Amino acid sequence: MKLSSVRIEGRLTWGIVRGNEFLDVGQVMAHQFADLKAAIAANLDGVAQASAQAPSYALNSVEWLPTIPNPQKILCVGLNYEMHRKETGRSDVEHPTIFVRFASSQTAHLSPMIKPKVSAEFDYEGELALVIGKAGRYIERDEALAHVAGYACYNDGSVRDFQRHTHQYTPGKNFPGTGAFGPWMMTPDELGELSKLTIETRLNGAVVQSACFDQMIFDIPRQIEYCSQFTRLEPGDVILTGTPGGIGAKRNPPLWLRAGDVVEVEVERLGILTNRIEEEA
Repeated sequence: MKLSSVRIEGRLTWGIVRGNEFLDVGQVMAHQFADLKAAIAANLDGVAQASAQAPSYALNSVEWLPTIPNPQKILCVGLNYEMHRKETGRSDVEHPTIFVRFASSQTAHLSPMIKPKVSAEFDYEGELALVIGKAGRYIERDEALAHVAGYACYNDGSVRDFQRHTHQYTPGKNFPGTGAFGPWMMTPDELGELSKLTIETRLNGAVVQSACFDQMIFDIPRQIEYCSQFTRLEPGDVILTGTPGGIGAKRNPPLWLRAGDVVEVEVERLGILTNRIEEEA
């Protein structure tokens, strides 16, 4: 299934994307689940069946929201592709590099990503996001994928000068409207085996990042295992699994995002996340 959060005629809801239609399962199941995160916490129980009674809307008539608008945690894995590690000049990493992003920094598919007015160094980072479906602490590696509800495209937009102010990434990763998430999450049974799938980031139609998921330094089971050691993972939590090499900051000259630019993040078989860049008012 492809599951998304949207706004229809001013009303927040969630449901299933099927072809060119959005099935408003949230309206049918409002008495059970307040939002997509709540449905995920219940293992999406009854969601597929409820779609048969759900009102249908054309996809171009809905306003996309971040796939999970209200995650309790967004954990981000840095330096997780060898080419990206090398282009940043970092040494080999023994453990995953983790930082956090706030839910308030997110934006949605076809909504603008906002270039902060205090910086000229706004950069793209195409990533695969995973959404936790089953809670857990100290999750074993061989059980980790059973805790995943789905996968989505993410653009971990980064304000590089603020990211470099100290050794902590947090300021550069949390400006409002810089983290794009969507348009949907796809359940693992539909997406299939991840390792040989590809991710590609395009800026104004030109490919700027491209990689296969088997090039990750720490694979997804290891990321889940590690994160669950220092925090309990809850349904609806999001893990960003890292960006490939090719970021704008390490090009010569640097390739910074400007107002009017269009960035696409495509994950093979999953979908395309598209955002136009706008200047902060």
